[in-house]
Amino acid sequence: MASSSGTTSIQNPSSEDYTQQMIMIDERKRKRMESNRESARRSRMRKQKHLDGLMAQIARLSNDNDHIMSEISVRTQQYLNVEAENSVLRAQMAELNQRLKSLEEILGFVNAINGNEFVDDDEVDLVDQSWNMNMNMNMNMNMNMASVNQPIMASAVDVFECW
Repeated sequence: MASSSGTTSIQNPSSEDYTQQMIMIDERKRKRMESNRESARRSRMRKQKHLDGLMAQIARLSNDNDHIMSEISVRTQQYLNVEAENSVLRAQMAELNQRLKSLEEILGFVNAINGNEFVDDDEVDLVDQSWNMNMNMNMNMNMNMASVNQPIMASAVDVFECW
């Protein structure tokens, strides 16, 4: 009748097949693990490269910032020097304008006297007082200065103390 070899068409998993499947599963797991490790290594390398780039950028920007701050400091000092010089020049200009007004006033009185215009004694006394005051001021200035044309000196400290 039927032999035992005819009933082998139904396949039961044998221990060999099971072992073979387990080997294939283990091989797939191992390949996946290697692939994941390589992927993680590449990811770490990309992160490290990005971090190195950021650190280089920080160093470059820090250097640029130091250079800019130095330039700002130099320009600020130059600005303060110009402001101080400008204040001194304004003070000199105010003093010279006052001198000019005094001299124009004296010149007006002298021209009035020399122009044969009628001048009363009060005006002559006023001219004499103004003339004497101007002469005394010039004498004091000549004693204090080496030359009449010496510039008026004022320091930035004196100018900024009022602020």
